[in-house]
Amino acid sequence: MRGDGILDSLHGDQINAAGTHKRDRLKSRERWLVVLGVVLHSVYLLSIFDIYFKTPIVHGMEPVKPRFVAPAKRLVLLVADGLRADKFFEPDLQGKFRAPFLRSIMKTKGRWGVSHARPPTESRPGHVSIIAGFYEDPSAVTKGWKANPVEFDTVFNRSQHTISFGSPDIVPIFCSALSHSTWNTYPHEFEDFASDASFLDHWSFDQFQSLLNKSHEDPRLKELLLQDNLVVFLHLLGCDTNGHAHKPYSSIYLNNVKVVDHITKSVYDLVEGYFKDNRTAYIFTADHGMSDKGSHGDGHPTNTDTPLVAWGAGIRNPNWLSHASQVDDGFRFVDDHVHDMPTPVQWGLGGLERIDVNQADIAPLMAAVLGLPCPVNSVGSLPLGYINLNKAEEVEAVLANTKQVLNQFLRKSQLKQSNSLQFKPFKPLANYSYILVQIEDLMASGNFQPAMDLSLNLRRLALEGLHYFQTYDWLMLMTTVTLGYIGWMFNLVLHVLKFYTSLIDNAHKTRNTVVYSGRSTRKVDLCGFLVMGMLSGVLFFQNSPFLYHIYVAMTVFLWTQILKDTEILKVIWRYLSSCKFSSHVKLFAICVSTILILEFLVMSFSDRRLYTWCFLLVGVAAALFASNNIPGSSVLPIFTLVTCWFLSIFTLMPAEIPDSTQLVLASGATIIVVGMAGRWFDFRSRGSKCWFPILNHDIKAPQLSKLFLFQIVLFNVAFFGTGNFASIASFEISSVYRFITVFSPFLMATLLIVKLLIPFLLVICVFSAITKLIHIPRLGCYFLVILFSDIMTVHFFFLVQNTGSWMEIGNSISHFGIMSAQVVFVLLLFALTNIYTKDIKVGSPQLQFRKSR
Repeated sequence: MRGDGILDSLHGDQINAAGTHKRDRLKSRERWLVVLGVVLHSVYLLSIFDIYFKTPIVHGMEPVKPRFVAPAKRLVLLVADGLRADKFFEPDLQGKFRAPFLRSIMKTKGRWGVSHARPPTESRPGHVSIIAGFYEDPSAVTKGWKANPVEFDTVFNRSQHTISFGSPDIVPIFCSALSHSTWNTYPHEFEDFASDASFLDHWSFDQFQSLLNKSHEDPRLKELLLQDNLVVFLHLLGCDTNGHAHKPYSSIYLNNVKVVDHITKSVYDLVEGYFKDNRTAYIFTADHGMSDKGSHGDGHPTNTDTPLVAWGAGIRNPNWLSHASQVDDGFRFVDDHVHDMPTPVQWGLGGLERIDVNQADIAPLMAAVLGLPCPVNSVGSLPLGYINLNKAEEVEAVLANTKQVLNQFLRKSQLKQSNSLQFKPFKPLANYSYILVQIEDLMASGNFQPAMDLSLNLRRLALEGLHYFQTYDWLMLMTTVTLGYIGWMFNLVLHVLKFYTSLIDNAHKTRNTVVYSGRSTRKVDLCGFLVMGMLSGVLFFQNSPFLYHIYVAMTVFLWTQILKDTEILKVIWRYLSSCKFSSHVKLFAICVSTILILEFLVMSFSDRRLYTWCFLLVGVAAALFASNNIPGSSVLPIFTLVTCWFLSIFTLMPAEIPDSTQLVLASGATIIVVGMAGRWFDFRSRGSKCWFPILNHDIKAPQLSKLFLFQIVLFNVAFFGTGNFASIASFEISSVYRFITVFSPFLMATLLIVKLLIPFLLVICVFSAITKLIHIPRLGCYFLVILFSDIMTVHFFFLVQNTGSWMEIGNSISHFGIMSAQVVFVLLLFALTNIYTKDIKVGSPQLQFRKSR
C-alpha cells in the first residue's frame, strides 16, 4: 500500500499506533475546521448582496412635486395577482375573449400594453415595483418578502388618503404603518387551495362597496372620500391561488380571469356612479404571471409578462395605427426584451397601439396622474404614451421625474464622499446644475423638444451615476472575498496532507526535524492582528458596513493560519523538489483534469444535457471496469451499462415537466423493476467471490480521485432530481397542497424540502457506504468534497450577474448559493444518511477472502 497517497487509511491499529494525543488533536482540529467552514461560507454568501445587490434605498431626499395641475382627483389601482398576459388577452376555445369589459376600454377609452416584471417574480417584489417604483430590496428575501427590511416611499405615502382591501400578505406591507389609510384583509385561512379562490376577489370588492354605502350615513367618511389625491387599491388574489392549485390553463383559472374583468367593471360602475365627476383614473395590472406548472419566481416570460390597462382622467384615448405592425424602436426593457410588436394575431388587437413598460414605470405614471411627487426611491420612467398632457406639461412631468432620480444620485454621492478617504466622483454629472439651468431656459423660451431631450439625457446619466455608486466598492470586496476562498482552500489542503497522509510523518522520520512547532506562531498571530486592526481602522474611518470588517477579518485570519504552518509548507516543498519530473507531470495532469471536470460541472448548471454524454461515457467505462476487475459475473457489466444509458435520457428531458399521470406510472414501474433487478442480482451474488476484489483495498489501492469526482458529478445531477433545484419556479405548490390545502408557507416549504432532499440522500447514502466498504475516513472525504465544491463556488461567485436576462440573474444567484451551502448541506446529509448506513460493518477483507475459500 502506498504511504504518501491522499487519504491513506488511519483506521484500526494505525490510529492506535499514532497515539491518543494525535487522535484527540485531529478531532479537535476538524471540529474547529468545520465550524470555520460554516462561518466562512455563511459570511461570504452574504457578500454578493454587498457587491451585486446592495440595497438601492437611501433616505434624506426631498420629494419633487410636478409643476402642473393634476388631471385626476383620485386613482383606482386594481392588481390581479398571478394574472398572465397571454391568458388575459387571448380568446377561449370558442373564440370569445375572457375580459370583454377591459377590451372595450382598450379600444374606446384608454391605453394598454404589457408590463414587464423583474425576478424574483413574487407578490411582494411585484407590488413594490408597482407602488414604490423600484425593484425589490434583496435583503427582503430574509423576511420572506413580507416585512420591510428598510422603509421606503410609495404613491400611497404621498396620497391624502389610501383605501385598500385584499390579501393579508400584501395590504399590510403598504398600509399598516400608514396613518392616512383605511384597510382590511381576510384571514389566512381563506386562502384554501382546495376551493375556487375567486371568492377572494369578490371579498375585496364587497368590502369597498360596503365602505361607499356606509359613507351615505357617515359624514366624516363622505368628506374623506371626496377629498383630492385619494387612492383606492384592490388586491385580487384569486388568479394566483387558482393558478398554483389548478394551473393557468385550467378552467378554474381561466374563469377567474372573467371574474376579475367582471369585478373591474363593477368597480368602475360603482365609482363613476358615486362621484359623478369624471375625475377618476383607473389602472389595471398584475404583479407577476404564472408558469404552466402553476409556479412563479423566475424570469420566464410567462412570469414576467403581465397586462396593463389604463383609462379615465389624465389617460390618453386609444391610438389606432395606419398599419397592423410596428417596427422595433430600439427600446429595451430591464430583461433585454424588445418592444414585442407586432401584437400576437390571436389577441385580436392588431392595429391598436400597444405601449409596453417596465413594471417600475407604473409608479411614476400614477404619481403624475394625481399630480403627486414621485416616490423618492423610484427608478421608473414616466411612460408618456399613457398620460394625457400638453407639450409643456409633458416636459414638466419628465423634468420632475428626472430631478427625483437626480436627487437619489446626489444623496448617494454625498454619503460616499463623506465616508471615503479618497473619493472618486462620477464625472459625467459634474455639471448637472448647468444642465438644469439649460432645461429651465429652454422651457421658458418654449423650446420644449430640446428641453425634453436634455431632461431624458440627464435622467439617463443620473441612473448611470446610481449604478456607479452601487458598484463603488466592488473591486475591494471581490478581491477580499476571492483571497478568502483561496485561503480557505489552502487550509483544507494542508489539513488533508497533515492528518490523512503519511507525508509529514515520513519527512519527520527521515530528517529528524520538528515538523510542527509553536515557536513562530505568536509572531504570526501578532502580525495578523496588526494587519487586521489596520484594515479595520481604515474601514471604520470610512463608516463601512459591519460586514466589510468581517470579510477583511476572515480573509486575514485564514492567511494567518496558513503562515502558521510554514514548517509544513517547507516539508511539502522539499517533497515536491525531490520528486522526479514525471511525478510533476502526473500531478499537473491530475490537477488540470480535476479542474476541467469541475468546469464541466459549472457549465452543466446552464446546460444539463452535458450530463447525457457523461452518463454515456461512464456507462461504457464502468462496464469495462466491472468486466476486467470483477471476475465471475457477466450480468453486472450489462446491468451497469444499461442503467447509465437509461439515466442519460433523464438529463435530455426538461427540468420542469408538466403533470403527467402516464409519466408518474412509468417512473413507478421503472423503480419497481430496478429494485427487483437489484434484489435478484444481490441474491445471485451472495457468497460469490466477485465482491471481494471490491472490498479488498489491501490488495489494490482504491481509485480515490475517481470516487470523489463521478460522487460530485452524481451530487450535481441530484440538483435536477425533483425539478430544477436552482430555479425558484420549480418549487411548485401542487406537490404539497394535496397534504395541506390551507396556505401555510413554513409547513409547505418543509414538505418541499423533504421532497428535494430525496435524490441527495440517495447519492450520499451510496457514497457513505463505499467509504465504509473501502475503509476511508468519511470526514476526510468531506473535506475533499468541499475543496472541489469551493473551486466551483469561486467560479460561480464571478458569474453572479445583475444585468442582462433576469432569468440568468436569478439562476446565477441560486447557483452560487447552492455551492456555498454545500459546506453545511453535505455535512448534514452525511449525518442524516448515517441512519441508513450505520449497520454496514466490514471486517478484514483478506480474512473474509480466506474464509470463503
